[in-house]
Amino acid sequence: MIGLLLLTTAACTAAGQSKPTTQPADRLAWWRAARFGMFIHWGPVSIKGTEIGWSRAGERRGYGQAGTEVPVEVYDNLYKEFNPTGFDAAEWAALAKAAGMKYLVFTSRHHDGFSMFDTRANDYKITSPQSPFGRDVVKELADACHAAGLPFGLYYSQPNWQSPDAFMPDRHDRYLEFLRTQVRELCSNYGRIDVFWFDGLGKTTKDYDGEGLVRIIRGLQPQIIINNRTGLPEDFDTPEQAIGRFQNERPWESCITICQQWAWKPNDDLKSLKECVLTLVRCAGADGNLLLNVGPMPTGKIEPRQVERLREIGAWLGKNGEAIYGTRGGPLKPGMWGVSTCSGNRVYLHILNWTPDCIRIPDLGVAVTGSRILGGKNVKMKRLEGAYEFSVSKEDRQDFDTIVVLEMAGPTDAIKPMAWPSGSLTAGKPARASNVFRKEAELGPDKAVDDDPGTGWATDAGTHEAWLEVDLGKEQMFNAVAIDEESQYGQRVEAFELQYKAGDEWRRCLKGRKIGLDYYREFAPVSARYVRLLITEASEGPTIRELRLWEIEHSFGRRK
Repeated sequence: MIGLLLLTTAACTAAGQSKPTTQPADRLAWWRAARFGMFIHWGPVSIKGTEIGWSRAGERRGYGQAGTEVPVEVYDNLYKEFNPTGFDAAEWAALAKAAGMKYLVFTSRHHDGFSMFDTRANDYKITSPQSPFGRDVVKELADACHAAGLPFGLYYSQPNWQSPDAFMPDRHDRYLEFLRTQVRELCSNYGRIDVFWFDGLGKTTKDYDGEGLVRIIRGLQPQIIINNRTGLPEDFDTPEQAIGRFQNERPWESCITICQQWAWKPNDDLKSLKECVLTLVRCAGADGNLLLNVGPMPTGKIEPRQVERLREIGAWLGKNGEAIYGTRGGPLKPGMWGVSTCSGNRVYLHILNWTPDCIRIPDLGVAVTGSRILGGKNVKMKRLEGAYEFSVSKEDRQDFDTIVVLEMAGPTDAIKPMAWPSGSLTAGKPARASNVFRKEAELGPDKAVDDDPGTGWATDAGTHEAWLEVDLGKEQMFNAVAIDEESQYGQRVEAFELQYKAGDEWRRCLKGRKIGLDYYREFAPVSARYVRLLITEASEGPTIRELRLWEIEHSFGRRK
C-alpha cells in the first residue's frame, strides 16, 4: 500500500478520492450492498515480519527514500525459503464469511515485484522452480472463493521495484508489455474476477497505460469493478488508513489494517473489537465500504488473535447486520452522536456517543411512525417543532453502538442528506492554528469546527507541539468539551490543555493526556470568548477532526 506513516490520515483521505463521474449502477449494486470485505497482504516478506514492499532496500525511482530494513539481495531471495505449507485457501474464505465479509481482495503482486501467481512474464513468482512451495496461490484462493460463493478480487501493483525495466525511459515500453501480460493472465486464468484493485502510487494513466489496462480488463471481465488508482476515476475511490468523508454521489471504500502493518508482524498492535466495529459503522454511515486487511503468517495461517477478532466482528454483524448490509449512508450525515444508515422505509441511527442523554435530530421531511432499538425494546420518542427527540435508558444501551430503528411513513431514498447538528458553541466559528499540513486549505483549522467529523485540522509531519484557537464571537459560558482525534495510525496526542483567554492571559480549564476518538469531559464552568486547544506533546503531527464545546446544565444532563 502507499500509506507512508508520516502522512496524516486526512491527507490520505483527500488524496484517495477522485472527482465524481457517472457509474453503472448495475455493476456496482452488489458491492455497495456488501459494505464489508477482506483485504489480504501476503508474500515471502512475512518471513521477516516487515512491511511488504516498503521494507525492501534499494531504488524506488521517485517514490521516496529507499528502504533499509531488508537488503535487496536478502529480500529478493526470500521466496526461495518461503514454504507456507499451512496455507488453506478454503479456510481463508470460510473465515472471511464468518467475519461477515461479503468479498475478498488478495495481493497478486505488490510493489516488491513478486507474483503470487503463475505468470509467464518472468520467473520471480511463487511457481518458480526455485520456490519450495511452487503452488499458484491466486488460483487456489480464486477456486475457494468461487466454491464458497464469495466474490473475489485482485490487488495488483503497477510499480515494480525488482524489475530492471520498470519506469526506465529506455525500457519503458518493454515494462508496459510486462504489465499488460500479467493483467491479461489474471483476467483470463482464474475464472470470474469481481474487483480489480490497482495501486499506482499516484502516477498518471500515461505512466501505466491505464486506459489500455482497463480496456484489457473490461474486455475479459465485463462485469468487473475497478478502483481509481490507474490515473483514471473508474468505479470507486480508495481512501487509505482513514474513514472517508460523507460522499454519496460516488462510491468509495476505505482500506484499513486490522493491526498497524499491512503484512504480518509479530506482536503488532491489534485493533480492539470496538475500533473495528466503529470503523465499519462509520464507513457505512458515510456511504462507503470497509476493506479490512489481515496479514497471514509465513506458515500460511492467519494469526489466531486476528481470527478471534474477525469472528467477534462476525458475531456483532450477526445481530446488527440489518443496519449495515444493503443500506446507504444517511440521510443524516455523520455527527457527534454517531452516524445513520437507511434502507427502504427505515432509518438506522447508530448512537455512538450519548452526550447528552437525549438525542435530537431535525425533521427529515418524512414522518417517523415508530422507533425501537434494533432487536430490542421501544424507544421514547418526542415530536418537537421541526425536530424529533429520542431517549434510551442506560440499561438498554449497547456497549459501543446503540442502533435506534426509525420506521418512516415513506421511502428514505428521496430524503436529501442533511447535517446532524451538535449544538456546539464552536460550530462554524472562526479558527486559527499554529501549523497546517503543507498549508493545504482543506486541512485548515476551520475544518475542526465545521461540525463535520469527515474533515479535520492536520499538522505537518514532525510536529510535536501545536495549538488550535477558536473565536466564539462573544463571551459565552461552557463546561463540557468533546474532541475527536484522527487515530487510525494510533493516538498521537500525548498531553494537552484546554485553555480560555482572560484579558491577555491564557488560563487552563482542563488538562489531559490521550485524546483518541470521542473524548468527552465536563469541568468547572468558564466564561470566555477565546478558547484554545494546546497540544503540548505529540508523537507525530496530530490531526483533530472536531473540537466542540457546550454549556451543560448538570453532568450527563440535557444541553442548553
